[in-house]
Amino acid sequence: MSEELEYLSYRFAAGRLSRREFLGRAAALGISATFANLLLATATNAQTPKRGGILKSGSSGGAATDSIDPAIFSSTTASFGKCWGEFLVALTADGGLENRLAEEIGSSKDVKVWTFKIRRDVEFHNGKTVTAKDVVATLERHSNEETKSGAQGILAGIESLKADGNDVVITLKEPNAELPYLMTDYHLIIQPNGGKDNPTEGISAGPYRVSVNEPGVRHGGERFANFWQSDKMGFADQIEMLVINDSTARVSALQGGQVHMISGVEPKVVELIKRMPNLRVEALAGPGNYVFNMFCDTAPFDDPDLRMALKLAVDREQMVDKILRGYGTVGNDFPVNETYPLFPDDIEQRTFDPEKAAFHYKKSGHSGPILFRTSEVAFPGAVDAAQLYQQSAARAGIAIEVKREPGDGYWSEVWLKQPFCAAYWSGRATQGQIYSTAFLSTAPWNDTHFFNERFDKLLIEARGELDLGKRKNLYREMAIIVRDEGGVIVPMFNQFIDAISDKVGGYVGEIDHLMNSTALAKCWLED
Repeated sequence: MSEELEYLSYRFAAGRLSRREFLGRAAALGISATFANLLLATATNAQTPKRGGILKSGSSGGAATDSIDPAIFSSTTASFGKCWGEFLVALTADGGLENRLAEEIGSSKDVKVWTFKIRRDVEFHNGKTVTAKDVVATLERHSNEETKSGAQGILAGIESLKADGNDVVITLKEPNAELPYLMTDYHLIIQPNGGKDNPTEGISAGPYRVSVNEPGVRHGGERFANFWQSDKMGFADQIEMLVINDSTARVSALQGGQVHMISGVEPKVVELIKRMPNLRVEALAGPGNYVFNMFCDTAPFDDPDLRMALKLAVDREQMVDKILRGYGTVGNDFPVNETYPLFPDDIEQRTFDPEKAAFHYKKSGHSGPILFRTSEVAFPGAVDAAQLYQQSAARAGIAIEVKREPGDGYWSEVWLKQPFCAAYWSGRATQGQIYSTAFLSTAPWNDTHFFNERFDKLLIEARGELDLGKRKNLYREMAIIVRDEGGVIVPMFNQFIDAISDKVGGYVGEIDHLMNSTALAKCWLED
């Protein structure tokens, strides 16, 4: 069976592709109706969800300082949040929208006023019913000017919020055609009274209720008996996410049966895992990218010539070859690739140019080593990537001092706090969302301290532009500004690589690690 047909079979069996859609796509691949129906029967048999047991995963990025307050999620707690949290909408595997708590969405013609009709009779883990007021309170908490929420940047355009019966009415300061997609942001878990009373209580309306919260060690949940969509998610009796920051230890835990699936597999061990019995590797291209962040307002990175020198000193092709082993593509110093709609594919690709890097470095007037911080949790292979960067920069006469930071505390003590460090972004649903989250001047997660009035103006204009051609041109200009003036170096876009035990059923690759962090909620244990 072809990989594409196998993927379609998994999608159908997991309930994410209708029978009609499956048959249509199979026909497009030249498959006869008889054989396609046989595949459907086989897939249905093989992928019938089974209930019971404890389903476990191993993930990196956890620390003792982590919180399950959705506003300040780390990478690990954000992944766990997809299991206990419920959202207005969610992304589908093909980049579309799935209605969750919002059963209907509508807008005014100028896309400035949006109405979300909230599903009735959905229950929170504490027994209370989810209401439009809870949704309004959630959005209020994440959008106010004093919040530390990572979603503040994408919600800053809200002028007013109100609950009108079972509807949530959002009025924006400026039109935004992409607002429903913004509601997929992983911070925006709907909580009782918006989490204003106790955001760390771990209460929402998802398939699991929080039973274990040991930051930096493990997080666990028990099946929520009254989950509103129990035929689609919540098959295991319990779930457990183990924090295993060391890549080798994660693989060992999977091989030894301590966990059933792991994320963040380093490309250099993919072939080794493929040879292990009862395991398989799942690699999926997406919008994720690995970055080297410079603070644009902090010396010596406040000098545009130094920033340009450091961008030109990266051998991107070498990094894709040595670090990603081909499981990814070169980056171009803006956070968007061809997986995004309206991708500007005509922007010249930046390449390794030690001579030009040396020119800009000399022009900056800087001398002496430049401290670059990294860690094994920054992204798979981040320490090796830093060493490759050190070597390529040396060819331009630039001395990079690599400091390896401990994994525990990296996201609380290094990222957003140190002026030059490695990090990663898993991407967002739209270009407007990623730019609003990480590059808007007022965004709390503006991790390069990028403040550009022209960029901000273009972003607001692009949000409300209904003509797709015009919006694409606006995004193109924004990309060039970030690429040439910003503080982000994007050496490469990564594939998301997971490793899965054959004891796991229902796994279907989605847009991020472990089914966009929903694998524990959507998969089950086979007999």
